[in-house]
Amino acid sequence: MGLDRPAILRQAFEVLNDGGLEGLTLRKLAARLQVQAPAIYWHFKSKGELLDEMGTQVLMETVAENQDWREPADWREWATVYCRRLRKALLRYRDGAKMASGTYLTDTRMYGVMEASLRRLTAAGFSLRQAVVLMTTLYSYTIGFVIEEQATRSVEGAVHPRYELEDRERRVDRKSHPLAAQAGVEMFTNSDSRFDEGVRLIVNGAASTLKTVAAPH
Repeated sequence: MGLDRPAILRQAFEVLNDGGLEGLTLRKLAARLQVQAPAIYWHFKSKGELLDEMGTQVLMETVAENQDWREPADWREWATVYCRRLRKALLRYRDGAKMASGTYLTDTRMYGVMEASLRRLTAAGFSLRQAVVLMTTLYSYTIGFVIEEQATRSVEGAVHPRYELEDRERRVDRKSHPLAAQAGVEMFTNSDSRFDEGVRLIVNGAASTLKTVAAPH
């Protein structure tokens, strides 16, 4: 196997899926590549640098596979499509959201994506600051949602035993905590619709702010 950055990245994602973020070590990666650890340090100076490259690649997957995220004319629909695509990309990898959070971008093409996104939002009437706040809020919501989602489910989507509703039913007293008991179904099922509803809350809030700013005084 030729040892270059793409080859290291491919195996790094395999190690991530096998053992999660904590199990991703340069020692395990070197063993998988059948090389000594110094060979990896020639390409990546640290695990942090490797994670930045992996995180950037996942973020690029959000927009690079096709252009459907660019197509919606309405900024509300565009924001929803972007969040869905980001979530989908993160869910492809075990601990994908944890791995991607705090990524230092290693591919400057992402700044072109950022520019296009900010232009769309400012053209809709948001100030640059409002556009940045909206973009980072949507991003942070998606990252946080998927971190929680991946903490309770496997990569294949199966619920981890400790989060099974039956087990929760045994632990929550319905008499003293009736709402908390009923909330379990909402919290641990129908992730897709719950995610979309959260995005709508953010988008509708932003739209309300935009109307307030645009309203005559």
